[in-house]
Amino acid sequence: MYKREYDAIIVGSGPNGLSAAIAMQQQGLSVLLLEGKDTIGGGLRSAELTLPGFTHDICSAIHPLAAGSPFFRKLPLEQFGLTYLQPALQAAHPFDNGTAAILDSSLDNTVQFLGNDGEAYRDLIAPLLKDWPLLAPDILGPLHFPDHPLLMAKFGLKGLLPATQLLKRFKGKEAKALFAGMAGHSMLPLSSLTTSAVALVLLINAHLGGWPVPKGGSMAIANALGDYFRSLGGEIVTGVYVRSLKELPPARAVLLDVTPQQLLTIAGERFSSLYKWQLQHYRYGMGVFKIDWALDGPVPFTDEACRRAGTVHLGNTMEEIATSEYKAANGQHAERPFVLLAQQSLFDDTRAPAGKHTIWGYCHVPNGSSVDMTDAIEKQVERFAPGFRDLILGKHVMNTVQMENYNPNYVGGDINGGVLDITQLYTRPALRCSPYNTSAKGIYVCSSATPPGGGVHGMCGFHAAKKALKDIFSIRI
Repeated sequence: MYKREYDAIIVGSGPNGLSAAIAMQQQGLSVLLLEGKDTIGGGLRSAELTLPGFTHDICSAIHPLAAGSPFFRKLPLEQFGLTYLQPALQAAHPFDNGTAAILDSSLDNTVQFLGNDGEAYRDLIAPLLKDWPLLAPDILGPLHFPDHPLLMAKFGLKGLLPATQLLKRFKGKEAKALFAGMAGHSMLPLSSLTTSAVALVLLINAHLGGWPVPKGGSMAIANALGDYFRSLGGEIVTGVYVRSLKELPPARAVLLDVTPQQLLTIAGERFSSLYKWQLQHYRYGMGVFKIDWALDGPVPFTDEACRRAGTVHLGNTMEEIATSEYKAANGQHAERPFVLLAQQSLFDDTRAPAGKHTIWGYCHVPNGSSVDMTDAIEKQVERFAPGFRDLILGKHVMNTVQMENYNPNYVGGDINGGVLDITQLYTRPALRCSPYNTSAKGIYVCSSATPPGGGVHGMCGFHAAKKALKDIFSIRI
């Protein structure tokens, strides 16, 4: 089946597997990328989930971290068909009174939208915008002595705080709710350490590179990465689900884009008892319940700004969001869940027939939940967009079990590859000098279960490849 012996084999073609493959192929090695499904992409896939002509993103949808990734930005992906489309507004956060908080790519515009909290927001974000080009490589990587320790310390003083603590600098509901919605992406209770870091990174990227959608669907990112890898001489084989290292051809290095549960299945017999114990005690976090809708028109939000936003956070107040996230983390289902909504077709006319639209949304639920959250989610949309349900032409739902069946890395529906709290931030998937090394020589982990964690940025794969190149091939990049 395979043509030859390889220098490196990558198992799994999510953004991290693709990044690892590219980083190693760029050094002139012979690299084989294996994917269990018929198409590459992992969380970067799109399909007609509801009706013919409606293209939905199966997993990820909005891509601030992809557009701002230190690794992706160095690749000529636009030459391989990738086009990012910017929404008129990056995000909006509606309230029950018909108004909304706004996140604009312009810092000045956002400050203006936030009224009395505008200058407090500027004081928080403006210094980080200036420092981000220097900070990004340190933040989006493993624990190490930073290249810019003072800047990293300044970020850490804010980022390590619980969101509930940092947002005390704001007085009005608009800024508090906007920041809480950003922190909600952490998939942690807002009282947890490091939730502020997630919010800050998203806000910074909104002002520097925006929260874009890939034209044609999220699969366009995977296709561009795959085509670039092939252009370098890399080889991709799909339809091969690897269950054991014994199934692989000879290679000097194997990099696995999987989380601990699959890692134990594939390579556990090669690991030390201590390393296996650590993997067995790795913690997965809350899951997601996701819905894709085909609509007869755009979502009729009461607030006009929400009709121009790529992302809409449906959570009303900071207190309501905090309650929803706390419940999901503690085995409960919120009556009014915090809903993350994406309106890709407003800015990408390839997603739906003329005059029609697609939207994408999910809420957080307990890990492994099989509870149907369709009604609760749709009530949240209808709450801020009366008449929404009348526009539904078709829908497709995925609970946590279906999410894991689709992608085994999403254990219990956890799309972050494991809890991203302070105890697993840099020790994922195990406490080691390098999180990408396993206890077996030549076997590495390159998934979101390694730093910096979940998100379409490819940095987990890049750093794993960097370590393997140094260890096995004496190549430093």
